[in-house]
Amino acid sequence: MLKVAQQRATRAAFFIPGFVTACWAPLVPFAKARASLEEAALGVVLLGLGVGSLLAMPAAGLFAARFGCRRVMLVAVAAMLGVLPCLALASNLVSLGVALLVFGASVGTFDCVMNVQAVVVERESGRSMMSGFHAFYSLGALAGAIVASLLLAAGATPLFCTVAMGVAAIVLAGVFSRAWRAERVRSGTPVLALPRGVVILIGIVCLVTFMAEGSVRDWSAVYLREVRGVALARAGWGFVAFNLAMTITRLLGDRVVDRLGPALSVRIGGLMAAAGFATAALTPSLSFTLAGYVLVGVGCANVVPVMFTLAGRQTRLPAAVAVPAVSTMGYAGVLSGPAVIGFIAQSWTLTGAFLLTALALAAAAILGSSLKIR
Repeated sequence: MLKVAQQRATRAAFFIPGFVTACWAPLVPFAKARASLEEAALGVVLLGLGVGSLLAMPAAGLFAARFGCRRVMLVAVAAMLGVLPCLALASNLVSLGVALLVFGASVGTFDCVMNVQAVVVERESGRSMMSGFHAFYSLGALAGAIVASLLLAAGATPLFCTVAMGVAAIVLAGVFSRAWRAERVRSGTPVLALPRGVVILIGIVCLVTFMAEGSVRDWSAVYLREVRGVALARAGWGFVAFNLAMTITRLLGDRVVDRLGPALSVRIGGLMAAAGFATAALTPSLSFTLAGYVLVGVGCANVVPVMFTLAGRQTRLPAAVAVPAVSTMGYAGVLSGPAVIGFIAQSWTLTGAFLLTALALAAAAILGSSLKIR
């Protein structure tokens, strides 16, 4: 019963950050308008989310080793939900940037430690569970995007939206946190490491994929609003479409990879995601744009899980070193993606930025599917 409770609690742990961070996606156009930011300035301020996450990861691992996963996750939840309303109140570049930095640090801390817990719970279960855990992150993101979009469409203010979703996350944490792992992580376990050999190539594929996912999160609503002319209250539905597609695909992901094989799964997925970005960028119809986001979600869903599996199987570095290294490169993609999109949009167009993302995904698909693991 204890193992079952810990498995359920780990799923809830993955659900929470997905749910909370999804609240931010439909609020990006509101924040952009409130702070009077142009595309390049918005791209810079969005760096705060990724920088905060990346900087917090080493400290998160050290704190988990000293205090245990449960304590660190509870502190991270408190910080995450404490700063969430600030994202709805910030009225200039500096205040929004600081709020995103703190928000990113708390989310990055929670993400890092929940994966530490997931590894332990999966190992003790004796069966593969990691894809299912990550599917619950997608479920959380899907639920958060739907709730936030519905609240905004009903006339709720961004502040009310953040407070309401924060209360829901507090309830979830209160119910399931008792089964989060309390013991300390082994002190010799690496948290971050420099990649070498094939691990670098695996990390590049993860970087591009995470960059694309982060771009959808932070720019899909802006694109629908400013390029497609969708009303602010409805602009968050692009992120909903993306997350719905990714969630369903991840829930079926293990069976898909077993049937197609890792290489073909990565190649088909990456090319499908590239086609999705191209569809969203080149078709004038709102329905086709949403269909493009669906293709991106389906295509990206299994690429990163396969890459993490390859990182654990390669022999160039121990898995305990390779997986954190790949994770770091993935977070670098989350960090750089939205900012790069902003700069390209400022100097060219947002449509052009999406097309370049499609090319990067196609290249990553070919690279990832050609890796030879020994």
